[in-house]
Amino acid sequence: MSIPFRLPAPDLDTSPYTGYTRAHWEAVADGLLGAAWRWATPGGALLDLPGRPSRSGVRSDGLEGYARTFLAAAFRVAGAGGDDPHGWLDRYARGLAAGTRTPGRDDAESWPLILDHDVQGQPMVESASVALGLRLTAPWLWRHLDEDVRDATERWLRGALRHVPAPNNWYLFPFTVAGFLESVGRGDAQTAAVRRRALELLEGWYRGDGWYADGDGRAFDHYNGWALHLYPVLDAHLGGDAGPLQRYGARLRSHLEGFSLMFGADGAPLHFGRSLTYRFAASAAVSLGAVTGHTPLAPGVSRRLASGTLRHFLERGAPGADGLLGLGWYGPHEPTLQPYSGPASPYWASKAFVSLLAPGDHPLWTAPEQAAPVERADRVLALPAPGLLVQATRADGVVRLHNHGSDHVRPHEGETAAGDDPHYGRLAYSTRTGPTSPTNPADNHLAVQVAGRGSVRRRVRPLGAGHGEGWGWAASWHRPVFAAGAPMVPGLRVESVTVAYGHYEVRAHRVLGAPAGARVTHTGWATGPDEGLVSALHPLHGWDGPATTLRAPQGTAYTRWALVPRLTGAAGGTSVHVCLAVLGAAVDVPPLAEAVTEVTVHGDTVEITWASPGRHTRIAFDPVHVTHAAG
Repeated sequence: MSIPFRLPAPDLDTSPYTGYTRAHWEAVADGLLGAAWRWATPGGALLDLPGRPSRSGVRSDGLEGYARTFLAAAFRVAGAGGDDPHGWLDRYARGLAAGTRTPGRDDAESWPLILDHDVQGQPMVESASVALGLRLTAPWLWRHLDEDVRDATERWLRGALRHVPAPNNWYLFPFTVAGFLESVGRGDAQTAAVRRRALELLEGWYRGDGWYADGDGRAFDHYNGWALHLYPVLDAHLGGDAGPLQRYGARLRSHLEGFSLMFGADGAPLHFGRSLTYRFAASAAVSLGAVTGHTPLAPGVSRRLASGTLRHFLERGAPGADGLLGLGWYGPHEPTLQPYSGPASPYWASKAFVSLLAPGDHPLWTAPEQAAPVERADRVLALPAPGLLVQATRADGVVRLHNHGSDHVRPHEGETAAGDDPHYGRLAYSTRTGPTSPTNPADNHLAVQVAGRGSVRRRVRPLGAGHGEGWGWAASWHRPVFAAGAPMVPGLRVESVTVAYGHYEVRAHRVLGAPAGARVTHTGWATGPDEGLVSALHPLHGWDGPATTLRAPQGTAYTRWALVPRLTGAAGGTSVHVCLAVLGAAVDVPPLAEAVTEVTVHGDTVEITWASPGRHTRIAFDPVHVTHAAG
């Protein structure tokens, strides 16, 4: 697809993988801003982009359009040392004055008030982008505002300090507002208390390996990079706070050790978790690490990842022909969205432009691009803290994520099938596939069927993870939840283990407490007929026979129409079910039927002998323990 902006010519000498330079990033920022500003109100306070409204309403959506694009403009101008050839800051200054003059009024320009998250919370989210934009551009915008505009802006922003955020990354929004107010001499006991509270919560959410949970539960997703790391690290960087920067920067460095493997060779990030319409915001943590120096990656690797992700989306219909970032993944895709998604929501992608805080002579821009981690060698990496297993294959550039630790069930919530979220509940995700919609057959899913009713996986309870040279494993258990009839069957439990080895995935499940007559189904990766991908399942133990194929006519974020392989088998009491799964480019995937020479199951132990090079895998369920060694 053609890119709707005029970009500089590719520089394949400095950027042999993507051709992109700092000038390309500036051009994309300018192109996105120019397209969005065509939809501004006369006073510039609201950018009412076309599209279906969010649940917060059109006025909040208009504020979102202002705030999120302002962040891109702020990175663009601050990184250029105040040079603003397109006059973006004049527009945002005018809109700031108009929006904060009489907030809450039902007129053409006024911003909505900031209230509690369960009353009118979305403006609190946007207050952080406004505050961060003002902090980044203070020498060229804030300091030139009339005093009454500055006072009005402070009054509106302080609504974020007085009201209750959602119990997750939202606490970093008032934290960011308070950081701005303190940076311009308007701090007080209230700003100090808000910042202290946010950092206290952040400590409780940190689980190790560079990963935060998004709140008190076990939600691990892209919010780690574009929120939970970004706000505290950037705050400390801008404030010159050496102690906090060292603390949070070290965690960012640890995060990037694993997260840098989660980009495909084509630049795609993992399609996993919520808010995926933010697209290339997935690279924000990579660039933030390069800007602050808290990264394990060489500058050329960081740029290859960030520019690869930006280029990936630009070349696949995001933005569209009108220059706008629409709601979806590439083009429009409703199942990717959440009820809070509105026409301007995709502009959280602006966080990717944190890369522009590195000036033109920074190594991020001057060092030659180097291969991404997936382009160097096959690799399997276990992340025990979040319960994730990453599997990357160099030949086809595909990265797979096996999920044995992340869900979207809050601690106080019960487990109901109505809350099933395909972006968390599936067993695996990748950089080339997306989950099927809730109305189509579920991909990468183990369902227990009782009286013809199939189950979903809600709360994921990790049982461990580990890796060795060229292989790794992760395990979890869950209670199957049913949509009709009784939501749960007493005593019913599923324990699942994934072992990744090369292209192969061993998927082993022990079903306990199944009533007589129960059955199990297991599905693999959802792929389109024209994608050049192979998705297959091969039964090893506990299945009726070879896999059949289901149709998913609503497709995925990657294909309009998809096929899903499925195995079926009988259950009852305690049963063990083992299969091989594979996803990869058609020319690179070896036949599944020839991969394993012998499988034996003795009680709670599975023994697998591989055809080549004589490897042996042993999976024990009670307790969970996995080995993989030469025969």
